[in-house]
Amino acid sequence: MRIEPPRTAVLGLHWVINVIKPEGFFGDMLSGPVAASGVVDRAARFHRAVQETGVPIVYTRFTVPEDEGALIRNTGLIAAVAEAQDAFRPEAPGTEIIPEMPPRTGADRVVDNQKVSGIAGNDLAQWLDRNGIDTLLLTGGATNLTVEQTARHATDLGYFVYVVEDCVTAADEPTHRAALANLQIGTMGTLTADQAVEALHS
Repeated sequence: MRIEPPRTAVLGLHWVINVIKPEGFFGDMLSGPVAASGVVDRAARFHRAVQETGVPIVYTRFTVPEDEGALIRNTGLIAAVAEAQDAFRPEAPGTEIIPEMPPRTGADRVVDNQKVSGIAGNDLAQWLDRNGIDTLLLTGGATNLTVEQTARHATDLGYFVYVVEDCVTAADEPTHRAALANLQIGTMGTLTADQAVEALHS
């Protein structure tokens, strides 16, 4: 298979301290499984490899500005975040991209929102369209939450979505595997990092 770099972007979903690190807001739930999976190192290597092809990486962050932005307390997850919103201010330590990710290039960007889908409640879809991007490679966590919701949302908007299966993770392996099974039939499918890089170079 072939993936054309000029038409492609990587969405790095929630590679932030609040999700990945023990001191983050979701650290008790996710930091242990993240560390055990080795997903951070794999994703960092994948991000570096795609940067070499000129493919931009768009990191998404769940943040809550002082006026709450587009925050709507319509899920248990978002309601919990709303109760601790100081930890999600755009300038809060927990919303920083983890240092293991490669330095951002001029093509990369960071977008914030107050939705579960990384492509909702911001200008990301418009930016992708302006830049002629119609293919998305997804990394990040959690597989059954932000990754799955972003994949479904982007697919409904008309994008060709692939989930990089060894660069996503969830709180436990059965949940992770079930989400990947759903995504296998609900998107263009799943690829390993090596397969995705090979497709970009083919």
